[in-house]
Amino acid sequence: MTFSERIRKTADPIWKASHEHPFVQGIGHGTLDIESFKFFMRQDYKYLIEYSRVMAMGTVLAPDLDTMSGFAKALDDTLNMEMELHRSYAERLGISREELEATEPGPITHAYSSYMMAEAQKGSLAELIAAILPCAWSYYEIGLELATIPGATEHEQYGEWVRMYASEEFGAIGDWLIGKLDELAEGKTEAELDRLEAIFLNTSRYEYMFWDMAYKQEGWPV
Repeated sequence: MTFSERIRKTADPIWKASHEHPFVQGIGHGTLDIESFKFFMRQDYKYLIEYSRVMAMGTVLAPDLDTMSGFAKALDDTLNMEMELHRSYAERLGISREELEATEPGPITHAYSSYMMAEAQKGSLAELIAAILPCAWSYYEIGLELATIPGATEHEQYGEWVRMYASEEFGAIGDWLIGKLDELAEGKTEAELDRLEAIFLNTSRYEYMFWDMAYKQEGWPV
């Protein structure tokens, strides 16, 4: 069993809860309240800015040019493919570019992105990847699963979202990160592997909390 298979198995109850969350299922079945989706797109846009910063740090910690190139491509895809989807949706949903950029990160968005950055700043490339991997990997899994629902990829509002995250182009980001983490995990002690697993589990939990936050449209209490 590879290290990525190990941590995916451990995280399975969390990921299953995310897959079954009414926000995720609402996208696939076309029943999600559009206001929850608008809230999600604004918060996810702000999250992706910080996610991209962490991704950029991967090029700094990369031990070789191939790894630098891999992070550079993943960063470019995030900034110019994934975030463009958000900007396109925002325009379609009546959210101005100014409003999108001015969105204040909610408590879960802030906590999640801050946690990723904190792990990345500790200086270990393996810890950085463990922190960002649940995002890329789980979205691709969710995209593929939702794409099997009849009509999901053609839905007027959510079809483009499903197609994006079910695409091979998006999936390639997660696949590359998985391979790199498995490579970096080789030769590590069990204590070091446990540490990476704990990070992966924490950001997997944050992924679930992000779906839940968006579904309930939860911002700061005051």
